Amino acid sequence: MKATAIGSISILLWGTLALFTQLTGGKIPPFQLLSMAFGVAFVVMATNWLRRGHVGQRYLRQPWQVWVLGVGSYFAFHFCYFMAMRFAPAIQVSLIAYMWPLLIVLLSSFLPEHRFRWQYIVGGGVALAGCWVLMGGVDALMHMAEGELKGYLFAVACAFIWSGYSVLSRLTQAVSTDVVGWFCCFTALLSAICHLLLETTVWPTSGAQWSGILLLGLGPMGVAFFTWDYGIKHGNLPLLGVLSYGAPLISVVLLAAFTDAVLTKATIIAAALIVAGSLFAAMAARKPV
Repeated sequence: MKATAIGSISILLWGTLALFTQLTGGKIPPFQLLSMAFGVAFVVMATNWLRRGHVGQRYLRQPWQVWVLGVGSYFAFHFCYFMAMRFAPAIQVSLIAYMWPLLIVLLSSFLPEHRFRWQYIVGGGVALAGCWVLMGGVDALMHMAEGELKGYLFAVACAFIWSGYSVLSRLTQAVSTDVVGWFCCFTALLSAICHLLLETTVWPTSGAQWSGILLLGLGPMGVAFFTWDYGIKHGNLPLLGVLSYGAPLISVVLLAAFTDAVLTKATIIAAALIVAGSLFAAMAARKPV
């Protein structure tokens, strides 16, 4: 139960991702923002290693598949998320990106110890209807600006990337959680290289922007990865899956409370459909195989 409680900390922290991203002002290039936030996360873990009397070198000896899965997923997910936030409204992006708990339920059914259930299709359909409402239906899609549609596609990519990472991580349970520190380090370096090659540096100009970067690195892009890794390897996975559906609601509530994001009737209906569909599928996942 302790591991499950630790894993649930990640859900609370991920609920703050959209809010902290908003704090950065949307002016910092995505690769630069990735590099800075993951750099903060690595410093936090490196400090912990030094406190324990080493520099983490023992965790570098991992199969190449572990590095591709970890660094690739961290880099791709957050790049897509920041791009989505640039092109589409924050609340809509947050709800679509946070469909990953439902996708975890669907994708995990292909693992050896799981089986596919009809409830997954029903739950997925209800959640998909929520996304349809969120984006305004056929008429809105026909008249949607190209940039906004691009933002929604980036958000969908986020959901698939993180769900794929979480399911495949089940196959690497023997790998220490400390390796996440190196995932953050190499993601920061990869992002920095891409930034130098493709972007123009834009330094934060306000305390709010610096605070946003620091909070991202400490919370949803830092501690959250360590607690999630520990939780999914040692805790109650079905329960963590169910609890994860609270992340989009936390995100929407925070955005509505602390930013100028508008919580419309359509957004509330969409949130209810996405969470209801996801919970329906998750309840089926908790039944014995």
